[in-house]
This record gives sequence, structure tokens and C-alpha cells, in this order.
Amino acid sequence: MLFSAAMVLMAVVSAVGLAVDDRVLVGAPIWFKPFKFAVSFVAYCLSLAWMLSLLPGGRRVGWWAGTVVALASLVEMVIITGQVVRGKRSHFNHETPFDEALFNAMAVTVVILWLGTLAVVVLLLRARIADRASAWAMRSGVVLALAGAGVGFLMTQPAPGQRRGVSKVVGAHSVGVPDGGPSMPLTGWSTTGGDLRIPHFVGMHALQLLPLLVMVLTALAPRFARLADDRIRLRLVLLASGTYAAAFALVLWQALRGQPLIHPDGATLGVVGLILVAVTLGTYGSLRAPTPPSRKATDAEAAPTSKDLVA
Repeated sequence: MLFSAAMVLMAVVSAVGLAVDDRVLVGAPIWFKPFKFAVSFVAYCLSLAWMLSLLPGGRRVGWWAGTVVALASLVEMVIITGQVVRGKRSHFNHETPFDEALFNAMAVTVVILWLGTLAVVVLLLRARIADRASAWAMRSGVVLALAGAGVGFLMTQPAPGQRRGVSKVVGAHSVGVPDGGPSMPLTGWSTTGGDLRIPHFVGMHALQLLPLLVMVLTALAPRFARLADDRIRLRLVLLASGTYAAAFALVLWQALRGQPLIHPDGATLGVVGLILVAVTLGTYGSLRAPTPPSRKATDAEAAPTSKDLVA
């Protein structure tokens, strides 16, 4: 929570930087990266804090895992912001030994952050949470966030023409085109090639969107009788989790093929169509009334046992 508050302040500082500093780095305003990271960290860490607060057990381990994530994220933000002040790129920078050391430090913090999140995943998978829809939304969200964070490791691989120990830049966000080319507004994602930041973003923010779905379903339950049934809410959450995972895999596949998000080919559109059909059929099946227990089973449950009679 403390780190999230610090990132709110950092987002404000970065917004001021965007307004008063006209420097451009790799085709984007130089303060855009710390602004994006600060906003993302606010959402990410608030979600983790909320999930950790719901754990019925393992709270000490959860506290340590959350602290590790916060400290690793803080180191990364300090390096990103410091490089902005210096007018240097933070990611993939091997221009000088100092720049390379900073990027290597960021690589270590990302691994530590990933391991801290993995510990939270294990805790949530083992936790017994009363509301099953909420439990599976959190579990699915944090697993997908872990997968999304893992995409960052793909970005550190040398792009064509780059060589470790020789090139000043080793690694890239874009696939098939150089970083810093034509991009989408606000996001900065490439419009001419693949962009690994897209699956990175989609995966990481499952941590907020899937629990948000549970909140929406719960809020609508008083108005729609079907949603008042926890079994139907669970079905919808599991369907949404599967759909989200399919969408994550699709944008990752699209990026690795060097294809812009806004220019899908026939194969991509075909997969989108299959996902939409699956969602439609899955939603229809999920909203069907659960099968009531048989009369025989109900009578058996209601019949008094010998213990009841003795009591």
C-alpha cells in the first residue's frame, strides 16, 4: 500500500514531466515510460494487497512476498526515473558499463518480483476462500499476471542484428521492426510490427479485470436472479478466465509473428472468431439454471439418522 501511494505521487511527477519536458527518447516523450510504469504499479500492487488481505492463512509468508514485490518494484522505478533524468534509455541499454549495470540490476529485480508473485500464486491456490467465484477469479488473475510478467524475459533476447558485448542496445519491445517506429496513441504500441508489450500488458492486468468481473456480477445479483446463484457466478468466472487466457495467447502469438495488433491477418481473425463462438456458447451454457438435486437425494439428506434420533 505504501508503494502504491508512492507510485501515485510518481505518476503526478511524470505527468508534470510530460507537460514541461519536451525531450523524446526512442520515439516517445521521455517521461512517458515512468508514467506508464507508475500507473501500472498502482493497479498491480493494490490488487495484490487486496488479495493478500483475504488469505485465511499464511499471512506471514504473504506479507514477506508482498514486501519483496514492493521493494523490487521500487528499485526498478528508481532506475527508470534516474535514467530519464540522465536522458538515457533504461531498458536494453548496453551503451556504457554503468548503463549495462543498471539494466542488469533491473533484470534481477524483475526476477525477484516474478518470484514474489509466484509465492502469492501458491498461497492463493492453497487458500480456502468461501466464495468460489472470487477465489477462482483471484487465482486465475494472478496466474495470468505471472504469465504476462514472464513475457518480459522474451524482450531481453537480442533482436536481429544485435550482439551481446558489441551492440549498444540488446533486446527490444518490437518484433520485426526497430523500436521507436510508428505507434498507437497513448499505448505507444507498434503499428508496423509485433509488440511484446501487448501480451505483457494483457497478462499483467488480468489481476484487476477478473476480480472486477466478480464485483460486477455480485452487484448485479439483486437484479438478476440467475446471478444470485453462486454456481452460475462460478461458471461465468471460469469462462471469463479461459477466454482471457485464450486472448492472452492470441496476442502473444500475434506479436511473435511480427504482426501489429491493429492489422490482423486471416489466421488471427479466424482464431478471434473461434474465441467469440466459444464465449457465446459458454455464456449460454453458464447461464442455464443449475440442475436441482434429485428428490431421492433431498429425501436422503432430510431423513433423520440414528445419531439424530439419539440426540
